[in-house]
Amino acid sequence: MKGKPMAEKRATLTEIDPIWDRIAREAQQAVADEPLLGGLVHACVLHHRSLEKALSYRFAAKLSSNEMSMVLLREIADEIYARNADLAEAARADITAVLDRDPACNRMLQPILFFKGFQAMQAYRLGHDLWKQGRKDLAYFIQMRCSEVYGIDIHPGARIGRGIMIDHAHSIVIGETAVVGDNVSMLHSVTLGGTGKEHEDRHPKIGDGVLIGAGAKVLGNIKVGQCSRIAAGSVVLEEVPCDTTVAGVPARIVGEAGCEFPSVSMNQTLSG
Repeated sequence: MKGKPMAEKRATLTEIDPIWDRIAREAQQAVADEPLLGGLVHACVLHHRSLEKALSYRFAAKLSSNEMSMVLLREIADEIYARNADLAEAARADITAVLDRDPACNRMLQPILFFKGFQAMQAYRLGHDLWKQGRKDLAYFIQMRCSEVYGIDIHPGARIGRGIMIDHAHSIVIGETAVVGDNVSMLHSVTLGGTGKEHEDRHPKIGDGVLIGAGAKVLGNIKVGQCSRIAAGSVVLEEVPCDTTVAGVPARIVGEAGCEFPSVSMNQTLSG
């Protein structure tokens, strides 16, 4: 699709979208299996003609409050998705990542309806777009609501790739100058933070394909090389080479990564 106008690119995605088609089929089956969820499934999926519209609705329904109405948030999201087709493509990659890597997920429908890690990531993507447009206060509002609703605090200035899977997703913190590559997986209570009161580039840079275990803390402007593993509960204060495993407090290299793509295999044992 390189070189196509944005409107044509969106039209092509709408016309040929196997991911959305699968989600719609799964939604129909979900209603047949559990009629009591019919209202939820219709509101979140079956009433919409595209993934973008469904994501916009879910974002607005979850994050609206007395301070910002659902109608207004949905208008904001619709405008962003209409202008920036990359966000919907990233969402598709995120859905696929969750399905491939989370053993508790067996349908593409589940992240949209039930998984706060996926939902918070899509809200972050909208906030990041606003941040880049200079609408920083609105981006901060989205960050605040994500923290209140999902228990996930991702600064809208952070740069995060696609194909992201955040399992369980409680108490995730990602700082303003953090960079997260493509196809990264992390579990709950991960912090990508600073080490003090620095005001410049102060947060970690996570390479592609990295697996970050539950409760791990990566602090400071340090690089974590691609396809590496950070063991659960580790505190990482120094650079992590590519294709290695680090563990401990403070973290030290304990071996190789053990596989080509740790974030996909999700193998968190130190022996492999």
